[in-house]
Amino acid sequence: MVLMNLLSVDGLAAVTNVLDLAGVFASALLGGAVARAMDFDLFGFLVVGFVSGLGGGMLRDVLLQNGPPVALTDPLYVPVAVAGALIAFFVSFSERGWDRLFTFLDAAVIGFWAVVGVQRTFDAGLEWPAAVIMGTITAVGGGVGRDLLLRRVPAVFGGNALYASVAVAASVVMVVASALGSPTIGIVAAVVLSLLLRWGAVRWGWGLPNGRDWQPQSTLASLLRRGRRRGRPRNRALRPGAVRLLRRPGRRQGAGSVHTDDEER
Repeated sequence: MVLMNLLSVDGLAAVTNVLDLAGVFASALLGGAVARAMDFDLFGFLVVGFVSGLGGGMLRDVLLQNGPPVALTDPLYVPVAVAGALIAFFVSFSERGWDRLFTFLDAAVIGFWAVVGVQRTFDAGLEWPAAVIMGTITAVGGGVGRDLLLRRVPAVFGGNALYASVAVAASVVMVVASALGSPTIGIVAAVVLSLLLRWGAVRWGWGLPNGRDWQPQSTLASLLRRGRRRGRPRNRALRPGAVRLLRRPGRRQGAGSVHTDDEER
């Protein structure tokens, strides 16, 4: 049964734009918080806030190939991102206040942008698999770009509380609601779900399993494990022969054999 939609087509487009701008502002503010923690100057705040606030949406629009990125055609996007970064620069919060604000905004941004990504994909005429992918990319793309810019491991790779999986769940909820003819309910449900999942993940440490108990079985892997057991840094755990094994894999006499310099002479 098709559920009643509470918004017209124009109303849905307007809500999508508002959520997109809200996500830009909140994510730029989060980027400013990261810049503050790293003691950047004003230009650093603006750059990090710009990448964090606009990166995901621009990546989505480029992949959809449905015209120029909206951040370059709508005059509100860049000022909103700059405003978020400037607020983070000028307004001083306590550490506890930043932690609370960061958790709430991070969860809200995931929901906002998952909804926007799904809706923009449907507007471009693509089907639900692409909508889930674009919803996830929109939600996490800005954070990934920010982390790569700052030479940090992106949060989407794990090792922390639920993040990208929350974006996937919110995107799926929005896709299902749209298929049932009620994107309005999907907007509310996706945002609420992202808030609950992200808050629970931060509060109770929810996360996905990782592969820490599995180790690759190879000569190089055994050398790496042996070096770590001896307490040496990873970059010193490789013997000269192991380095040649990486660079010139053809210089082996048998399975698992590694030559030293003296042996090659």
